[in-house]
Amino acid sequence: MFSVITLGLANYSLIVKQPHSTIEILSSDEISDDPNAEKSFDMMMDVLMHKRCVNCHPAGDTPLQGEDSHLHNFGIVRGEDGHGLAGYTCGTCHQEENNKISGVPGAPEWAVAPAEMVWEGKSRVEIATQMMDPARNGGRTPEEIEKHLTEHELVLWAWEPGIDAEGMPREKPPVPVDEYITAVKNWIHAGAVIPAQ
Repeated sequence: MFSVITLGLANYSLIVKQPHSTIEILSSDEISDDPNAEKSFDMMMDVLMHKRCVNCHPAGDTPLQGEDSHLHNFGIVRGEDGHGLAGYTCGTCHQEENNKISGVPGAPEWAVAPAEMVWEGKSRVEIATQMMDPARNGGRTPEEIEKHLTEHELVLWAWEPGIDAEGMPREKPPVPVDEYITAVKNWIHAGAVIPAQ
């Protein structure tokens, strides 16, 4: 993670990288001055903080489900690899696509996010910091984060969430998928600057 602080009259910014609090001073030429970068960040975070994402990034070991984000039925837990417990994995019910008869959602690689990627109850800044920290994101580079957020079928499922068990359409994220993808790419390409708050 890094925060940008402009230093007085100097044409430099202070970048504080965490978790080891490395301090690096970069010239303003090294940091994007894209006026849309913060707007792109906000748009991206509006999606990532939506229940379609947070339900699988729970604070505990039990995923959340439904429009009210209640604990997953049947005592489901994350398990060591994020796919549940042996014999009782996510794939037992969640198939490669939504089940239009039962309302069980589905997409390739259905899983609960790793414990290092808990988003429930966290702020936009905390989520973005986690997401960009290789120590907590599985060693992913910004380019790999971009690819995951914009191309992974499970992420994109949020815009094709199907119906619930009562036949009611699930709520989609508040940003259209094409605008979200553009926002993620703009933010990453502008340096993935995380606002102070």
